[in-house]
Amino acid sequence: MKAIRMHGFGDPDVLSLDDVDVPRPGAGEVLLKVEAVAVTYGDIMKRSGAFGQEVQLPAGLGLEIAGTVAELGPEIAGLSVGSRVLAWVESGYAEYAVAPAAAVVPLPDGVDLRSAAVLPVKGVTAYQTLRRAGRLRPGESVLVHAAAGGVGSLAVQLARLLGAETVIGTASSPLKLDFVRALGAIAIDYTVGDWPEQVLKATGGRGVDLVLDSVGGGIARRSFHCLAPFGRLVTFGAAGGTPVAVDAVSLMLQNQSVTGYSLNVPSRPANTDIRDLLDHLGAGRLEATIDLTLPLVSAPDAHRTISQRRTLGSVLLLP
Repeated sequence: MKAIRMHGFGDPDVLSLDDVDVPRPGAGEVLLKVEAVAVTYGDIMKRSGAFGQEVQLPAGLGLEIAGTVAELGPEIAGLSVGSRVLAWVESGYAEYAVAPAAAVVPLPDGVDLRSAAVLPVKGVTAYQTLRRAGRLRPGESVLVHAAAGGVGSLAVQLARLLGAETVIGTASSPLKLDFVRALGAIAIDYTVGDWPEQVLKATGGRGVDLVLDSVGGGIARRSFHCLAPFGRLVTFGAAGGTPVAVDAVSLMLQNQSVTGYSLNVPSRPANTDIRDLLDHLGAGRLEATIDLTLPLVSAPDAHRTISQRRTLGSVLLLP
């Protein structure tokens, strides 16, 4: 079969399309025919060496996929060959991938495979940063940074579905700001110096109850200026290059809190959440924006496009 593998750490050119053996499912595992794999920022970080040089090379990429069950390993119940599913995997940039049965979720009729492919990582991250890490309550206000991205665009919609009264999304270009507005949020350009003041104005001077931050650095630091008393900031990335720096004294004085979040791949407590997401997707309440679809061989181009922040929503590779 064809699979994208990284043969080193560095720029997208370390990715190549290789001929490899089709993996075989072991006990408790499922072989999946990959129909669509969503490119995540975690893939880009892994390729660049951000997760450490101890990754054994050559290595696969791709965490979230949708496809069909091709073969069942021993001791599998509740799944059948030919079923449409989504799954968490370790090497999804391929024609076939193996997943533990516990990481495979059947798709309801009417749910599009390509839209479903963005839910295992991006969808669950958006949902859990709001509901579990952020403890969002109906009537509260939310600020979502990088709101035009794969996670951010889902988080804006989910915040509304979870009862947020005011949803504010930041982005960096007129096209992205228009996209954020179309999702139903107040759009603010975070490249202008007074964006925290704009957030305060949008909330009547009170500030937001919850900030979702995947950027870190100066954006995260300035987010505290527009965080309400007893407000919460959830940090789940550092796309800006540096993690959020926390001033404990300021947190105490403002009764604010910071919570870290990571989608822990080996122990995903996400099946209930993924079914909620599938319900919203199937009912048309949630839309997974797919900005770009590319063949598997174009994985380096997909990485470049995302790194250059030229996308709205998600990018898919189609094996």
